[in-house]
Amino acid sequence: MIHLRLMSASTTSSSTRLFIGLMSGTSLDGVDAVVVSQSGETCTQTGQHFLPYPDSVRQTLLALHTPAHNELHDAAIMANTLADLYASAVHQLLDKYALAAGSITAIGCHGQTIRHCPELANGQAYTLQLGNHARLAELTGITVIGDFRSRDIAAGGQGAPLVPAFHQAVFASPDQHRVIINIGGIANLSDLPRHGTIAGFDSGPGNLLMDAWTQQHTGQTYDAGGAWAASGEVNTALLQSLLSDPYFSLPPPKSTGRDLFNSAWLARYLHPFNDTPVNIARTLVALTAQSIADAVTRYCADVEEVYVCGGGAHNQLLLSDLRQRCACPVQLTDALGVGVDWVEAVAFAWLAQRTIDGLPGNIPAVTGAQDHRILGAIYPK
Repeated sequence: MIHLRLMSASTTSSSTRLFIGLMSGTSLDGVDAVVVSQSGETCTQTGQHFLPYPDSVRQTLLALHTPAHNELHDAAIMANTLADLYASAVHQLLDKYALAAGSITAIGCHGQTIRHCPELANGQAYTLQLGNHARLAELTGITVIGDFRSRDIAAGGQGAPLVPAFHQAVFASPDQHRVIINIGGIANLSDLPRHGTIAGFDSGPGNLLMDAWTQQHTGQTYDAGGAWAASGEVNTALLQSLLSDPYFSLPPPKSTGRDLFNSAWLARYLHPFNDTPVNIARTLVALTAQSIADAVTRYCADVEEVYVCGGGAHNQLLLSDLRQRCACPVQLTDALGVGVDWVEAVAFAWLAQRTIDGLPGNIPAVTGAQDHRILGAIYPK
């Protein structure tokens, strides 16, 4: 069991309640599912389960990131498919730990992002996470909370990242200035100073460019441990060209996704260069590490500790690059009591609890929203 200390009052009841968190991120690998026991100011991760996506689902989701014929129909069908997968993950989680559906207060379901356009002008910003939450409630018999990001965008925010509020609640220290880095498809960071304002934003690509390049040239969905890339060399001219993209110099609040960082983006920067696939793979690892380190240096002054979570935490080459570029120790969130694979799923269980209790889930200084907002839409069981 993983015990998490919440550093701010976050409940209206001292009784113990169970929440499930579901996370399926930009890496498109599958569904992370956790069950969290919450009592007073303490939440305890009591179970976890991973359900991989079938390759057909992953390919359809990748296709839906690009406008195409009949995409509204395809998106609606995929939302149903995802609800079925989420329900399977929930049932497998419950069976694994001998829990009844009736014992769960609510499911917090992030959904699968296929569009994230917070920068559109004239009030037209939007974000879209697929997942039929009504269907999920029917299939599980449990109240579902989804669509966490839209309310923050309606209040003038980016709708992302949302996890810094959770990071503040469970990882902040009165004695150490910490930065939490989640490396999924996209990398985001939370700046948790001992005193002062919490900050957080997307630093740029995490695993998604590396994964796409690896699959294109090796047939593997990802480069395990960074072993393939480790046999190449960084193309420093290409790295500097990639880092010249305007996104990296934008000040926070900012967020991004596959709408910007995708294979077409990479192809534009690769055009003037002629290098081997393995050297480009090595350079993409350096890009993720350097863009994260630059963000930490620029916006997290006097940081004393960096903690990494997400799928990128398993890439030993990436961690090595990051440690070389950061001026302070870089560790894994396991050292703080939460395994690297489960942090975001636990965060959405926590956000579901906030919604049920009528408490805000965003940090305006992070997202740029006008004020704190209660996030998520509730689909009763």
